[in-house]
This record gives sequence, C-alpha cells and structure tokens, in this order.
Amino acid sequence: MNMTAAISAYNKVGIESGVTAADPHKLISMLYQGALLAIANAKNGVLRGDIPAKGKAISHAMLIIGDGLNASLNKDVGGELAHNLSSLYDYMIKRLLAANLNNDMEALDEVAVLLGGLKEAWDSIRQVAIAPPPAPNGQPEQRLYARG
Repeated sequence: MNMTAAISAYNKVGIESGVTAADPHKLISMLYQGALLAIANAKNGVLRGDIPAKGKAISHAMLIIGDGLNASLNKDVGGELAHNLSSLYDYMIKRLLAANLNNDMEALDEVAVLLGGLKEAWDSIRQVAIAPPPAPNGQPEQRLYARG
C-alpha cells in the first residue's frame, strides 16, 4: 500500500469513527467543517489550475450543504429560522455553481465566510448548552471531586 492510500484509509477511518461517536449537534458542526474544507480544496484547485480537483471539491461542498445541512433542517418545527437557513443554503449552492463555472474565487470566499459564521454560531450554542450553571450564590460551582 502506498503512502497516499494509507493516509486516505486512515483519514476515512478517523472520519467514520468521529461520525459514529458524535451527537447530532457535533454532526452538524462536522458538516460545516467538511464544507469549509471542500471549499479550501476547491480554491487550491483553482490556484493550481487543476480543474478536475476544483470541480470535485465544489461538488463535494454542494453535496454537504444541500444533502447534509439543508436536508437536516426541520422546517415544521424550525419555523422562520429553518426557512431562512434553507434559503441561505440554496444561495450558497448557486454561488458555488457560479464559482465552478467561472473559477470565481470571490464566490468561494463568500460562501466560506457565510459557512464560517454559521459554524461559529452553531459551535457557540454548544458551549452555552454544556456550560455548568452558575451557583445560586453567584460563586463558582464547587464540585465534590475538586480540590481547593
């Protein structure tokens, strides 16, 4: 097995292991990260003049956004927010299509900025959800197993 194949196999196992161990919130974060990585790969393809690599990376980003992020929205429960996100994802896919047709780095950057902002907001929700509640007296929480 050559080194490239070995690295590819290792990465595949790492991703699959991460997915099986992830909760639903983490899975969405992983989708954002995957789309951002695909866009970075597309930009590298454009810079290198590697049209097949660019096309493959943009297609991958579009798939993550459309069949991953957009498909995960529950528009019945999510209301206006879910519908707005769906519209934003549709817009991103259109911009990625334009980027693919025209080697448009600005469109790739625009989608990356949008995804980055959404990922940051999504990840901050996780931080709030897992932060320990403040103690009733306003003092830091004392844990039974902590010293000092």
